[in-house]
Amino acid sequence: QVQLVESGGGLVQAVGSLRLSCAASGLTFSTYTMGWFRQAPGKERESVARITTAGRTYYADSVEGRLTISRDSAKTTVYLQMNSLKSEDTAVYCCAAREVGGNSYNNWGQGTQVTVSS
Repeated sequence: QVQLVESGGGLVQAVGSLRLSCAASGLTFSTYTMGWFRQAPGKERESVARITTAGRTYYADSVEGRLTISRDSAKTTVYLQMNSLKSEDTAVYCCAAREVGGNSYNNWGQGTQVTVSS
């Protein structure tokens, strides 16, 4: 059974930093692309960043240069380092896993709240 457990959310002032973690279990971590998504109140869920099995990273334009996704295979954990936070980054952040060759993310965490005060 695949489990993804996020942690590290909280309340932070604008221009501050947070690091989110997503601990994965029940899967062969090296064969999954890992992604971070977020959903703000009243808005649709959006992709924030993803990292492939080869370590390639992709970011939404809105976070490019401020957020960094990384993965640690030994710890089967994916991270999202968030710097220069803005109020519009306030959202529930979820991690997700997509198996190599798959078309969609089939495994999701429960999410962690990030609130940025201006």
